[in-house]
Amino acid sequence: MFPSRAKGLLDFCMAALCLWAAYHHTPAGALVRKGVAWASGTRSTARPLLAYYDGVSGTSVSEPLVAPLLPLARPLTDAEALAWGTHLALKGLEPRARQPALALATELGVSSTALLDVEAGPAAARKLHEALVTDFPGEEARLAALFAGRVPARYALERVRAEGEAPTLERLARQLPPGFEGASVGAAQALALATAFGLAWPVHEAARVTSPFGERIHPVLGTRKLHTGVDLGVPIGTEVVAVAEGVVRRASEDAVNGRVLVLDHGRGVTTAYCHNSELVVAVGQRVERGQLVARSGNTGRSTGPHLHYQLELAARPMDPLKFRTAIRTAARDATH
Repeated sequence: MFPSRAKGLLDFCMAALCLWAAYHHTPAGALVRKGVAWASGTRSTARPLLAYYDGVSGTSVSEPLVAPLLPLARPLTDAEALAWGTHLALKGLEPRARQPALALATELGVSSTALLDVEAGPAAARKLHEALVTDFPGEEARLAALFAGRVPARYALERVRAEGEAPTLERLARQLPPGFEGASVGAAQALALATAFGLAWPVHEAARVTSPFGERIHPVLGTRKLHTGVDLGVPIGTEVVAVAEGVVRRASEDAVNGRVLVLDHGRGVTTAYCHNSELVVAVGQRVERGQLVARSGNTGRSTGPHLHYQLELAARPMDPLKFRTAIRTAARDATH
């Protein structure tokens, strides 16, 4: 079909394309990139390894994401979770990207200073949501209005409805006028953070945290590494449940994570459950909040029976305990 020289060139191009894809989009490529970065003293752009398996779908979220600074005194209602997510997303945006939200706050009689305050921010954000709920009853459309302004958001909402589509944040963002990219990012971050605040816990509340999120000396490798989740000390066979409804993106086994499960909860939020003895759901299956999905174990690179629970927002690992209330944390700490 092709002359030998052309076929050889085509084969070479295809091989180069495959190598490029493997380098940038596989766990093996991530390890090579991290090794090159370490040897050259530069910063690696490789994602956490689990992010290559999670198959995140839905609204994309980009940096930065801000974790809550204050302990939460009690479980949050859905409205409070949305307010907390809004406040934290605003704090993480560049000043220019905050301007539509701050202008809207002034227009509605809400202090723009309070909106960014550590203590008063969530309450101020909730007032904004309450003021917008009549014109924008859906929370995703309301977030678009809060971060982009009422006029651009109303325009986007009308365009989406005219096309017969559901007004998701992703569709609304595509219809916003040019120049509102920062607003779209902020709204997506708020939605992801609000979703994280609503997550349940994968095992019983009294399970002891044997290793928290953060930098630590790896118990097997002996080197300092980021521990991208929390280890919960539970006996082999302990029931592991889904922390929210979602879709199973990975249900497999490897030498590091053991029997691992990754759930996609939408809105840029995924959770992972590692070192299980048994997985009871399959890839592509939809699960409900509280549904049994696995039984804990000691598989993979593990020094004892436990569940490694990992929360990722936009493929970035976050400390799950940052989104737990003080009441729940106190119950856990009482067993230490």
